Amino acid sequence: MTQPATLELRELAVTDLDRVAEIEAASNASPWSRSLFAGELEMTTAERLWIVGEADNVVVGFAGAMFVGGDVHIMNVAVEPGCRRRGFARVLVAELLRRAIASGGRHATLEVREGNDPAIALYRRFRLGPVGIRPGYYPDGEDALILWAHDIDTVEYAALLKRLGGR
Repeated sequence: MTQPATLELRELAVTDLDRVAEIEAASNASPWSRSLFAGELEMTTAERLWIVGEADNVVVGFAGAMFVGGDVHIMNVAVEPGCRRRGFARVLVAELLRRAIASGGRHATLEVREGNDPAIALYRRFRLGPVGIRPGYYPDGEDALILWAHDIDTVEYAALLKRLGGR
């Protein structure tokens, strides 16, 4: 696939579930099932937020978060393997956080595989820093780093999101 000029972002729809499940299966050793994603769409917008990124009218990535009070828990981010290293994950995370802040998010958190250096580098750009480890968090026994960013609802953080996401 050639690199598109832009990544079009929108909320996840039922018609995207097959494609999102394909991307997930190609991205994770223990992928979420299509039915898990479908279940996420049954949650209210006060509980969950899922977005997809389209390039040339094809979904190439997605990101989702759960809301717990003022905390935004980023649950899953994935980009089609052939479309990686083009900044799509960065744009998806920036938009996910921007929308989450607009819905009242004040802090962001996630777990990431301890050995996933590219993802850790991405999240550090969003000022998500390590605060602990969840031993054996993943089905294969790998530990997860717990990352947090506090006070994401500031003008300074909005400027960071604009720089990182281009919106």
